[in-house]
Amino acid sequence: MTRNLIALLLGASALTACAAGPDYKAPATPTTAAAPFIGAANPAVAQSAADDHWWRLYNDPLLDGLVGDALKANTDIRVAVARLERARAQLRGARSDRLPSTNISGSPTYGRVSQAQTLPGMDRENWTVDMGLDVAYEVDLFGRVKRSIEAARGDVGAAQADADAVRVAVVADTVRAYVDATASAQRLAVAKETVDLLDKSIRITGARFDAGRSDRLDVIRVTTLREQQQALIPNLVADRNAALFRLATLTGRTPQELPASVQNATVTPNVTQPIPVGDGQALLARRPDVRAAERRLAADTARIGVATADLYPRITLGGSIGTTAVGGGNLFGAGPLNFLLGPLISWAFPNQEANRAKIAAARADGDASLAAFDGTVLQALEETETALSAYANALERRATLQSARDEAARAARISLARQREGQIDFLTVLDALRTQASADADLATANRAVAFAQVDLFRALGGGWTTT
Repeated sequence: MTRNLIALLLGASALTACAAGPDYKAPATPTTAAAPFIGAANPAVAQSAADDHWWRLYNDPLLDGLVGDALKANTDIRVAVARLERARAQLRGARSDRLPSTNISGSPTYGRVSQAQTLPGMDRENWTVDMGLDVAYEVDLFGRVKRSIEAARGDVGAAQADADAVRVAVVADTVRAYVDATASAQRLAVAKETVDLLDKSIRITGARFDAGRSDRLDVIRVTTLREQQQALIPNLVADRNAALFRLATLTGRTPQELPASVQNATVTPNVTQPIPVGDGQALLARRPDVRAAERRLAADTARIGVATADLYPRITLGGSIGTTAVGGGNLFGAGPLNFLLGPLISWAFPNQEANRAKIAAARADGDASLAAFDGTVLQALEETETALSAYANALERRATLQSARDEAARAARISLARQREGQIDFLTVLDALRTQASADADLATANRAVAFAQVDLFRALGGGWTTT
């Protein structure tokens, strides 16, 4: 009997290689995805492999420290890591189904029996102890356990990629907040310089008015322009504070804990060398969201097999051994033993409509995951091309505004000099000052836009997660 049971177990184990449902094959991506990016013709980018630690291209030690703090203490990353650990625990649970399940039971009871049931020389009151060991092993004939493990493994891969995607977002948001804070500081400095320039114009205009060489209206006009520029400063201060507070949260700090060196930073980091971007094929292999979508598709494909396996019988080999002892004296001795051995077969037959409905639902989930993967691939390529285009146009716009600002500053200096000499009227001077103030503000905004475009491009390239 024992030999037959072992033979049955070995034979059943040999059949476990036959798993129900489709075998997973990685989906294909568009052939054009491997081509160089359309925006790679921009001289500000290079087709060399993208840098995973891209923030180091700014060569800013303070920024490097902030990114390191964010990767260690950011709360979103901690949530993502906890979800990854949960997925790993579920994988361990799925793998445990390959092993026999065991259960040890014990039931000590104290009682009294009737006189008629008591043998001579025995106490009517005594302890009765029941002990037993149950063992069960599912013979995975149709791959239900195997497919469950495959699905759990896919979930772990998706959770890992999701955690990497969170790291990409946190690094990009940290750099963006730092850039926003420093750019706001520069915009604030430009606004204050404009106010100082208008204060100088007010003194000149006031002196000319006192000398009878200018109208009172000229003083009012330049004073009005000065107050308009002064009114911009509170908004810029609020923008800078908001960026600093956001930076504190991203690095796991309260606003009060943000270092003074960060609060006093005024130099906006800028990548002066061509940014390495690689190609579409490398992008899809690097982007965590693409990897997460592919792993979810693998998990949902495996779940089709799990649902399909329920169409067939489920066989469990089980056994139990136990003993009952009165008084506990012969519990582990020669007391009465009992054992059971045999298979348990369960099969939802002939009504299998519920199982077929589960298979249809699992196939629909697989189709949805495939569509999500294709959409993620297209979105990754779209985001990268959009970021490349935005970066190129931001650079072009800044160059144009830089020339305009230089010309406006030159015109303002000439106008003030001629005003002192009485060669031009005040309206011409006022227009020149207004033009310079606008050009300075536009250039500061353009510098900020270029810095943001760089961060957006790095984020679209998907680097930053391999640091951990």
